[in-house]
Amino acid sequence: TILLILGFLSTLAVIALIAVAVTQNQPLPKNIKYGIVLDAGSSHTNLYVYEWPAEKENDTGVVKQVEVCKVEGPGISGYSHAPEKAGPSLAQCLQQAKEVIPSAQHKETPVYLGATAGMRLLRLQNESAADKVLSSVGSTLRSAPFNFQGARIITGQEEGAYGWITINYLLGNFKQVSGWKKLLHSLKSLSETSGALDLGGASTQITFVSKDLTSESPENQLYFRLYGKDYQVYTHSFLCYGKDQALQQKLASDLQASTSKPNSSLPDPCFHQGYERTINISDFFKNPCTSDKKKQLPFSQLYIKGEGDYQKCRENIQKLFNKSNCPYSSCSFNGIYLPPLQGDFGAFSAFYFVMNFLNLTSEPNPLALNKVTSTIESFCARPWQEVKTAYHHVKEKYLSEYCFSGAYILSLLENGYGFTESNWQMIHFLGKIGSSDAGWTLGYMLNLTNMIPAEEPAGPPLSHGSYVGLMVLCSLVLVSVLLFAWLLFHKPKCLQKGIV
Repeated sequence: TILLILGFLSTLAVIALIAVAVTQNQPLPKNIKYGIVLDAGSSHTNLYVYEWPAEKENDTGVVKQVEVCKVEGPGISGYSHAPEKAGPSLAQCLQQAKEVIPSAQHKETPVYLGATAGMRLLRLQNESAADKVLSSVGSTLRSAPFNFQGARIITGQEEGAYGWITINYLLGNFKQVSGWKKLLHSLKSLSETSGALDLGGASTQITFVSKDLTSESPENQLYFRLYGKDYQVYTHSFLCYGKDQALQQKLASDLQASTSKPNSSLPDPCFHQGYERTINISDFFKNPCTSDKKKQLPFSQLYIKGEGDYQKCRENIQKLFNKSNCPYSSCSFNGIYLPPLQGDFGAFSAFYFVMNFLNLTSEPNPLALNKVTSTIESFCARPWQEVKTAYHHVKEKYLSEYCFSGAYILSLLENGYGFTESNWQMIHFLGKIGSSDAGWTLGYMLNLTNMIPAEEPAGPPLSHGSYVGLMVLCSLVLVSVLLFAWLLFHKPKCLQKGIV
């Protein structure tokens, strides 16, 4: 009987020890939050899904991109004539987000839509149409199972600043990093942060921290607090200086200066030799970026004929940057304040896409400016038929404009912002950093997580004290049983008989 009792107690103590240890040390459930940001650009819309742990670091979420979906069709500003179709165009990507995010978390997942320069231009051109487009996308987002937080047109300042946050977050400039991010150490600025250069279809932004920032132009200054530190940044957004609108501006200027007669063609050095394009004059001057260059013409269509002359193209483009008047200590162009350039710069969006197409981003170190210039010049000199054959998989509209876009990027960076041969290698053309796209949306999400309350981290079922106490108790029971059994079997036989 005693042996059975001892065996039972020993087994019970061992089971209790193992059960407490396993329960206490099992992996804790991940407490992950999700967020959705839609980037409604001038040419298309992208939906991004982000996730971060509920426990924040120094009041800022640790956010990473887990999904991206490109919405089919044009940007939402392209639905100005049929605004009711703008919202439904987002449905497929919202469905994709529903599949990525656990259904139990749909209701608590915030969704934001930020519209950029395409909608800024539409608002200037037709405010009623812009409101109807936003109402349509808002209606679709409200009907989704997520927590709709708003669809609005963000300012150029916001776009620039959030792009700056994204670049520096992904490069690990806000806090200590480990793992794959260490590989990006070569991209880090010698100063604490890197600048951001963003180029879209309708606007372009430049943002960086400058030690020489003065109070001359307070509207170009923003303040952020991230990971427990304060940052003061310079930022400016140039509306109408995205690559698509810059081309429209250039064509409008060329048209003003032309003496074209009906049915004649306008030679254009920024298109390949042999390329031809027809433009409807009536649509051309409706754009707020070109309306001030409106000219009465005796014909309704303009025929453009490519020349493929890089040097002439650059001369035409440089006329877009007015450097004649600067009311501040230093300027970029059009009388806009720009402090001296400092540190490294990450150039993304169309900066990256164009330079990547021209095979100018694959080198481990940035190429010298003269090498970049000669590559673009050679590309522009190729006949259109040869280019079409070599890049038959690229849409003709995009392919035809790479010569202009390459020349425009160099003009913007050199003539507009003042980069030179000596500091050109401060620019790093970035598409993705790790698994995340370079752009303003991650910075937007990162900044917004400051407003999402942190939650208590999931803890083990027992406090440390209770765990230690239970382990000690179970151990004492086991030791006591084993000691009693040892005494029982090692005492004199007379005592054992007495006990029995």
